[in-house]
Amino acid sequence: MADISHTDKVRAMLEWYQAMGVDDAVAETPLDWAKARFEMPRPMQTPTQSAGGKLAHIDTLEALRAEVAAFEGCGLKRTAKSLCFARGNPDARVMLIGEAPGRDEDLQGLPFVGRAGQLLDRMLRAIDLTADNAYITNVVYWRPPGNRNPSPQEVEACRPFLTRQVELVAPEIMVLLGGAAAKHILGATDGIMKLRGKWRDVTIGGHACRAIATLHPAYLLRNPLGKRLAWRDLLMIRDALDTSG
Repeated sequence: MADISHTDKVRAMLEWYQAMGVDDAVAETPLDWAKARFEMPRPMQTPTQSAGGKLAHIDTLEALRAEVAAFEGCGLKRTAKSLCFARGNPDARVMLIGEAPGRDEDLQGLPFVGRAGQLLDRMLRAIDLTADNAYITNVVYWRPPGNRNPSPQEVEACRPFLTRQVELVAPEIMVLLGGAAAKHILGATDGIMKLRGKWRDVTIGGHACRAIATLHPAYLLRNPLGKRLAWRDLLMIRDALDTSG
């Protein structure tokens, strides 16, 4: 894909602001009016660990999805209507990981299809990404009751499956949507405002790639001032894709 020129970036930024309903300039320093509360999970597996003998033989995403569907070790499955495994292109260079499915996702059996998902799609389109060239999932595969945050135990139960999922997709770039996903993948204690907008080298199971955290679309729906920060992160992702070819 050809590099995006400065003019194209400015035009895309203005279209992004218009789509997001921005009608005035905001201060340089963001204000977090509704800081989310997240439990600190353990970091993702280190390079010396693997997804485990049970999953190492699984060599397709279809087989992995079937394994997740048969899994009874996560209590969320008992209260959810649907398994929300992933959507998008498994051959994509970019893999996005969020926190958990919500009501709309639970009804449709796909991640990021509600209001936050629609905003995410608009965000991706602004940098020429769609479901055709991105792959989207969450750190847990079932909706928590009442849309609460998944517990560390629930995230831990899904960890081996997510690790194998990353290994099979083998993305070039991993985008961590929101504080919960960023803390889980990076093993960090900082909040999302400190974690976002920085490139990191990560190894998940047997796969190494670059990762960047950004604000969750649901957060942006509640906090419009954060959209300018999200736009900066999106441009970093687009620039990284253009630079690496």
